[in-house]
Amino acid sequence: MTQRTFRDAYGVLQQHAETLRDQTEPNIDDLLTIVAESVEAYRICKERIDAVEAALKAALDGVGSTAGANAPARDPSPDPNLPSTTAQTPAGFRRDSGALPPRAQAQEDDDIPF
Repeated sequence: MTQRTFRDAYGVLQQHAETLRDQTEPNIDDLLTIVAESVEAYRICKERIDAVEAALKAALDGVGSTAGANAPARDPSPDPNLPSTTAQTPAGFRRDSGALPPRAQAQEDDDIPF
């Protein structure tokens, strides 16, 4: 198979997938050709995707290292006015809802103090 673009190889994969989906009866005579062409097209697509991922990673790593040097320093001390995200909550309470635990809620609903 000659060197092709990602678009060409992806088109081959789409065409073969459509062919296989639309078959009412399996065509064994064409299956070997379809599989061989699809494997080669997949290899081309994978190589292109891997190359783009590597280029993006290299570009983003370069941006991250220069952006970190220009970023303002952060104060590591927590803001005392904000709720702690590491504090333990009592069993049965949900930090985000403010709801009572099931037993306390049932007591409140029944107006029975015990």
